Amino acid sequence: MSTAAVDRSALMHTYADPPVTFARGQGTQLWDTEGRRYLDFLSGLAVTSLGHAHAAVADALDEQARTLLHVSNLFGNTVAPEVAATIDRLIGGGGRRAGGQVFFANSGAEANECALKLARRWAGLGRHVVVCAWDGFHGRTLATLHATGQPAKHAPYEPLPEGFEHVPYDDMDALEAACDPARIGAVLIEPIQGEAGVIVPSSDYLGALRALCSERGILLMVDEVQTGLGRTGRWFGFQHAGIEPDVVTMAKALGNGVPIGACWARAEVAAAFGPGDHASTFGGQPLAAAAARATLATMEEEDVCGRAVRAGARLSAGLQALPGVTGVRGAGLLVAAAVGEGRAPGVVAAALDGGLVVNAPRPDTVRLAPPLLVSDDEIDEALGILAGALAAAP
Repeated sequence: MSTAAVDRSALMHTYADPPVTFARGQGTQLWDTEGRRYLDFLSGLAVTSLGHAHAAVADALDEQARTLLHVSNLFGNTVAPEVAATIDRLIGGGGRRAGGQVFFANSGAEANECALKLARRWAGLGRHVVVCAWDGFHGRTLATLHATGQPAKHAPYEPLPEGFEHVPYDDMDALEAACDPARIGAVLIEPIQGEAGVIVPSSDYLGALRALCSERGILLMVDEVQTGLGRTGRWFGFQHAGIEPDVVTMAKALGNGVPIGACWARAEVAAAFGPGDHASTFGGQPLAAAAARATLATMEEEDVCGRAVRAGARLSAGLQALPGVTGVRGAGLLVAAAVGEGRAPGVVAAALDGGLVVNAPRPDTVRLAPPLLVSDDEIDEALGILAGALAAAP
């Protein structure tokens, strides 16, 4: 483990002191400040889906930085409209445009803020309430924090903006009771709850939710910040259910590490916004958009959806065979291993000692989200390290 001194005194203490400081990455590999190698099976929380220092993204950034970095949204640029069209096509499954429109932001929280504001403009006065799920995660701004169904995160920042109600995840009876169309403008939901521990709902949940929202004239907004762009084996997690949402948010993998988020909406929903209704200084600026363009093009060339299915099956089967793993859940390369109550933090620490980066979103769960280009040999190496960590951890 790295012990090289790095002066962090000028940083706010919003994060725990890191056990390791990384200095370099390549593909699925990371090296710390002492030169020790690690396998990255977290991808910066499902961000670097093409791996570290991918040549196509690096080259795109270099070329764009030497061409045009920023002009503000008072003017146009040539890159963002192309990326928006690609996102619209991937929302449609990859072969056809879905006919929606995109707002660019800088993060998942900002993409969700856009969705929340759009829902208020679309639904009108009196129907501003958004229904979300307990244990869900949608961001750290004041509004997205309240949308996040984790009361422990709410408490330090009360009073939070009003207009949010929560129901248990994967509970259609609770949703039906909560979704009064006289008050409710939208439902914001994750297709898989990532930060809650990779919680996969019943196979008919999203379909039933789509039907409920359509019947009652309520927007269905799907948060794909962690699940989107090939991670689950489809371009977006909602596509496993065969539904068409009204609004979809994304970020994380969109720039392969370069900050960029996006909020997609059906054209008739997007039309609720007019000039001046929402904005972002850096949203869709040429540098970030160039990274997204290169990332999406490479994802399509590499068939990351198919790779996630195949690699995810290998990883899940390997995890299931490990002593100390009591269950495996997830989709594609967003995978969680149940390791027993209270054991996950120790397993994660032992894995890091062994050269494997994973995390514990809850005390009984180890989460794995490797790059979508991960090799079979890297999966097998990671499983070997994790086996040792499971044996070493209390």
